[in-house]
Amino acid sequence: MIGQNNLGFAQNFLQKLGAGDSQALALLFAEDARWEIAGDEGALPWLGKKTGREAIIGFVRDTTALLTSESLNVHDILANENRALILGDLASVVKATGKRIETSFVLVLEIGDGLITSFRMLEDSFAVSRAARG
Repeated sequence: MIGQNNLGFAQNFLQKLGAGDSQALALLFAEDARWEIAGDEGALPWLGKKTGREAIIGFVRDTTALLTSESLNVHDILANENRALILGDLASVVKATGKRIETSFVLVLEIGDGLITSFRMLEDSFAVSRAARG
């Protein structure tokens, strides 16, 4: 039954992310949550390892400011008692360079005590860097 709870939790996360509600999203994270989106850390501000709720707030703020979202498709959400995996693909344009990013992704949400304790995004980091750097 906990896996079902985490499935609903992931759906709630996506709903808040889609609405761009960074404050509501932040409340889904533990205060000391770990954040990681691997990639060229100088290319975009949300890449790299961070800690705390400010990471998700910055992610929503910065992606809105720096990218034009073209599509976000969620193909599946898998959940068990410790985590939820969100699988999909996205397309965005980096406003500064005009370059398009197309990538599949997996979001890994580690969940404990009803909060996200760890967030990882796996994507084509080379394509992201190339688009961000022009």
